[in-house]
Amino acid sequence: MPAPRAQRKPVTRSFHGRDFTDNFEWLRDKENSEVIEYLEAENAYTEAFTSDLDGTADAIFKEIKSRVQETDMSVPTRLNGWWYYSRTQEGKSYGMSCRVRAEAGDGLAAWTPPTIADDAPAPGEQVILDANELAEGHDFFALGAASVSADGNLLAYSTDVTGDERYTLRVKDLRTGELLDDEIAGIAAGATWVGSEWIFYQKVDEAWRPDSVWRHRVGTSTEDDVCVFHEPDEAYWVGVGTVRSEKYLIIESSSKITSEVWYLDASDPTGEFTCVRPREAGVEYDIDHAVISGRDMWLITHNMTGSNFALAMVPVGSFDSVSELTELVPHRDDVRVEGVDCFAGHIAFGYRRGGIGRVALAVLDHDEDGAGSAGDISDTGDAAVPVPASAVNFVELDFDEELYSAGTTGNAEWDTPVLRYAYGSFTTPSQLWQIDIASGKRVLLKEQKIRGEFNRGDYVAKREWVSAADGAQIPVSIIHRADLDLDAPNPTLLYGYGSYESSMDPGFSIARLSLLDRGMIFVIAHVRGGGEMGRGWWENGRATTKKNTFTDFVAVADYLLDSGWTTRQQLVALGGSAGGMLMGVVANIAGDRFAGIQAVVPFVDCLTSMLMPELPLTVVEWDEWGDPYHDPEVYDYMASYAPYENISADVKYPKILAITSLNDTRVLYVEPAKWIAKLREVVGGEPGQFLLKTEMSAGHGGVSGRYERWRQTAFEYAWIAHTAGAVK
Repeated sequence: MPAPRAQRKPVTRSFHGRDFTDNFEWLRDKENSEVIEYLEAENAYTEAFTSDLDGTADAIFKEIKSRVQETDMSVPTRLNGWWYYSRTQEGKSYGMSCRVRAEAGDGLAAWTPPTIADDAPAPGEQVILDANELAEGHDFFALGAASVSADGNLLAYSTDVTGDERYTLRVKDLRTGELLDDEIAGIAAGATWVGSEWIFYQKVDEAWRPDSVWRHRVGTSTEDDVCVFHEPDEAYWVGVGTVRSEKYLIIESSSKITSEVWYLDASDPTGEFTCVRPREAGVEYDIDHAVISGRDMWLITHNMTGSNFALAMVPVGSFDSVSELTELVPHRDDVRVEGVDCFAGHIAFGYRRGGIGRVALAVLDHDEDGAGSAGDISDTGDAAVPVPASAVNFVELDFDEELYSAGTTGNAEWDTPVLRYAYGSFTTPSQLWQIDIASGKRVLLKEQKIRGEFNRGDYVAKREWVSAADGAQIPVSIIHRADLDLDAPNPTLLYGYGSYESSMDPGFSIARLSLLDRGMIFVIAHVRGGGEMGRGWWENGRATTKKNTFTDFVAVADYLLDSGWTTRQQLVALGGSAGGMLMGVVANIAGDRFAGIQAVVPFVDCLTSMLMPELPLTVVEWDEWGDPYHDPEVYDYMASYAPYENISADVKYPKILAITSLNDTRVLYVEPAKWIAKLREVVGGEPGQFLLKTEMSAGHGGVSGRYERWRQTAFEYAWIAHTAGAVK
């Protein structure tokens, strides 16, 4: 089958005296029937050249399905006199949100979730939202908000049925099951109740940027809705929510490197918001509400004393200078402070040390003198964090595994004697734990069920460190079967992301088992641009240091090859979105190291996108990638690595599979479409070497519905396994 050939329709892009001729920019117009025909031709070509994967893909899909507990439910979470939980049922793609009344009572017994069968409704169970019914008749479905009013009578929920992340908000009366007349279309996903009468939501501008917060009174016309906050600066996104105590409504407007927070006493929903601290370029802070020694306080995570952030407190209100803050945890070069979760009687504190996210807990001392001191978050305990006397004393939660993830979750109530946290690792399925704050006793509430003959002892995960070209030590996670013969090279998948200070933390994956059981090694390169090693790890992998992300990844690939873990004929690279851009660059600078590269919704035409301020996300992304629109030096730097611009006939490219979605608003389908078209034009390639698969009814996250997602994953993993030679 001949490869599709996109027509060459040259246009010239001119910036800062630099010209670039683009033959395939015409593919941007998805309303053009020629474009759709071309994408469909690419899909047919990909289907033809991946038909030999059908058996493996079908086997992997069946393996995933056989391991998942399809009829299941979450652990109930208590809120305002109800236990809330979700159900899934075998054969249904989406979940159902349910609740039952909570029995009155005091003490720990009142916080012990009821025992409810996975496969049968509980007495008095109410299904408040069935996503399967909402999704019926749609090729795509995503649920945004699902929030219940304070009195428990009304549900505000939002849906997206195209994948473009513009949602429609509706209000359901849970007493009657009827939908109210309130309907707001074309907004962002969220909805925040203040009491049981007012809903605050976000609108988006033409570039899909949440730029404003609006107030709606249930039962009134949306024409009467009031804009309570508007952010004109295109570099800033706006968010809204309440603190856990529900005493204050918070609006945050933030760019990648600057933030500003406003608050309103929730007892006066129509009042005026107050700015906590006016924005200052490069200063980031966020707040949470705590009551300490009987006083309303802001707990503030900020970078005013160092790039890795610090934790401080100040009485509720506004402040101007860091000198007004009482420091709780100071800035440290080896600890990245990430934030707090505040409750009536305790505080959970999140931070990152040694490449691992950690959690500490403080029980609040409510004595008026505020006696007490903050605890130690050092490695050995012999370098106590110097803090002033306070009512906050943090104690780190300890765990047995070297590589793990832990974080608070499912803690809806403000005044509670318990704290829940999630725990998991590469080899331990997700767990939900509950701590009795008074005694410190931990109880396992639920562990992810893996059907079949799964034994976590059959798998091994470890951390290695690889030297980058400049000497930086790159953390590398390696996962494989315990019985794998490591004396010989093995098929290996190398995954990378490296952007937005996002950390690729240890987590369990049912789908990954299908690769491991086929003898593959799964490796994650925690390259710069991510957040694993603190703020500096990001700073040294963004904007005009972005090339460190790419050279770090290549250094890890070379380590795997030189150390005998794998061979060039067995090594496949994988990355998505910003990690897809990483794949595009790696294909250009080190394509000969790999048998194949899979790029999912890849940001491979990054320079073109960053030169189009009218596109979704462009202006807000300049802090991440640099601003080539206004700065010729940034233009030249991006042009020197941008995947699309740097395709070369002199490079030995591996097999490449690009996967995208027609309705993606974050990374437009046109980027991988142009990329594959140009690879064929410049390189030619063997039949089936460069493939493009476009989901025609999906968004940035791919297809919707768990069964379709499993099928998509099975196809992607089948391609990886075949390309690496791990087929059985």
